[in-house]
Amino acid sequence: MAMSHLFLTAFVLVLLTLSEGVPGKPKKVKCKDKKFAACYKKDLYCPATCPRDCFVNCSSCQAVCTPPPPPPPPPPPRPRRVRCKDKNYRKTCNQELFCPAACPKTCVVDCAACRPVCSLPPVYSPPPVVVTPSSPPPPVVSPTPPPSLPPVSPSPPPPPMVVSPSPPPTLPPVSPSPAPPPLVVDPSTPPPSPSWPPVTPNPPPSLPPVTPSPPPDSSEAAGGKRVRCRNKLYPTCNHQEHGCPAACPSSCEVDCVTCSPVCNCNMPGAVCQDPRFIGADGITFYFHGKKDRDFCIVSDTNLHINAHFIGKRNENMGRDFTWVQSLGILFENHQILIGAKKTATWHDTINRLELSYDGQYISLAEQVGEKWVSNSSHGVTVTRSRDTNAVVIEVEGNFHIKASVVPITEKDSKIHKYGITDEDCFAHLDLGFKFYSLSDRVNGVLGQTYAGDYVSRVKMGVDMPVLGGQREFATSSLFSTDCAVARFKGIQLSSSNDFGYTNLNCVSRLDGPGVVCKG
Repeated sequence: MAMSHLFLTAFVLVLLTLSEGVPGKPKKVKCKDKKFAACYKKDLYCPATCPRDCFVNCSSCQAVCTPPPPPPPPPPPRPRRVRCKDKNYRKTCNQELFCPAACPKTCVVDCAACRPVCSLPPVYSPPPVVVTPSSPPPPVVSPTPPPSLPPVSPSPPPPPMVVSPSPPPTLPPVSPSPAPPPLVVDPSTPPPSPSWPPVTPNPPPSLPPVTPSPPPDSSEAAGGKRVRCRNKLYPTCNHQEHGCPAACPSSCEVDCVTCSPVCNCNMPGAVCQDPRFIGADGITFYFHGKKDRDFCIVSDTNLHINAHFIGKRNENMGRDFTWVQSLGILFENHQILIGAKKTATWHDTINRLELSYDGQYISLAEQVGEKWVSNSSHGVTVTRSRDTNAVVIEVEGNFHIKASVVPITEKDSKIHKYGITDEDCFAHLDLGFKFYSLSDRVNGVLGQTYAGDYVSRVKMGVDMPVLGGQREFATSSLFSTDCAVARFKGIQLSSSNDFGYTNLNCVSRLDGPGVVCKG
């Protein structure tokens, strides 16, 4: 009996010893952060060192005894890119901007300051003007001006004061609002006739407040030209009338795709501002060239166009300010010259445009719609689009050119630091090209953008992408076809024809030192 009791005691001691040596069952834990999809709600177990008191490190997806460090703060949202959408600020604010940190996704552009802001400043509107009469008599308001009664002077009495006994003269109708002006009688002269009924002035009525009407559209206020879309492929816009923008009140077209007016200088093919080209692909680039040199801008088998650049040296930039002064156009065996004459003081009413065809001066009466037609070649016309300084040149089946002469204004010179003096306002050409029969191998500064395999060479993403190639496009004279990219096969006339070119001195205005636009 004693032995069995001793054996039982020893067995109990062994069980107690074993139970104390075996660790407890580890606790099951899970990651509860949905940002860690691979670890979210995955079953994990506490390590042996802390079987019942552990934490989950969701980034490493492990159970640990010490709490993991807090996750880093999320990166700030990427700022949104914005642009000024007001067409009136295209020249001063035409760049990509980024929203500030305070509103990285909801900012707008303050076009006047050309910077992104979280909200535009409120536009001040003056209180309505209330018009009240200061003292009687009130002003006479009538749909038609009533006959006023003149003061009676000693001599002679006014003719309209003749009074017959019957019927008495009819006074102008007195409306309940404004009273007619009282009769003014000189004290030294009796009234003209006792048959006039006495005029008792009514008390001045109170006039309602006059609320100013909203200001008119900027283009209409400036008397801008009205233009329409004339493309049946855009029925919702076709024949809709629009006013030209304030920046170009007399030279715009309707972009039927967006159904909005666009300045000619902003159309594909434009050449403006020291010259800025907009190619047929819509990409903007600059080609500065050199002053007093000629460059090939379009060259194809039956059309070759050279431009004469003039300019002013800019010592700070190490290059010339340049503009297009004149064009030499060759087609078949004919030549056309169009240029702007050197001008000191600009007047819109004085014609400064010079034209010649095969060496013969073209004379046009200074009246819009006047047309010159060539006798030696079919389908060649020159038509005035304004009384002075603007024409349309067309060669049927080949090209259509809008040309106008414009100056650089004093304001333009100050903004761009051109340094223009009173001796020369640098009158220059603004041009608009439309081509009818270019081949896929056309070349030239502008012409290459119409080629079938053209890929732009300019560096994108910079404020002023510049196209090089002065040697490639340079030519020896205005009517030469010896530039490196020339393709013209037409029959050239004698190079002895000067066409008065030396008398021309083209220059540009501020927003368009030479323009080439494609319709």
